[in-house]
Amino acid sequence: MELAHRVYWAVKKVNLEYDNAGKERKLNLNKLEEIRNEAYKTSATYKAKMKEVHDVKIRKKTFEVGQRVWLYNSRAKFFPGKLKSKWIGPYVILRVENYGEVEIENLKDKTRQVVNGYRLKTFLESGDINIKQMEVVSFLVDSPTYEAV
Repeated sequence: MELAHRVYWAVKKVNLEYDNAGKERKLNLNKLEEIRNEAYKTSATYKAKMKEVHDVKIRKKTFEVGQRVWLYNSRAKFFPGKLKSKWIGPYVILRVENYGEVEIENLKDKTRQVVNGYRLKTFLESGDINIKQMEVVSFLVDSPTYEAV
């Protein structure tokens, strides 16, 4: 009888520990879910801040009809050449759309194509740079003269 009584208490104690273990497991799962949600919010705020920092540095390009531009040659990255330019052209802008779509025409063979505005940069001619406005910088520094004492 005494042996049966001890076995009964041992089984009862194990069953109580299973219930407590199950409750503790549920609490740990809930804590894990809270930690996961907090990490998601933290990463979302980090991404938003990084996007703001990146977007501040982006300069909006504005193009006008008749303007001369260079076109980025995206195929040049597959066949890199050390001294080969990645910009081809010059091209003339014929039409500018709202969402960055630009129609350009090659000056040499008069072929037309529609490209994204991000693939273009302005073509500067020699007359576009005003030499009078440029600051003249001298790289020669006058050395002090020393007299013999």
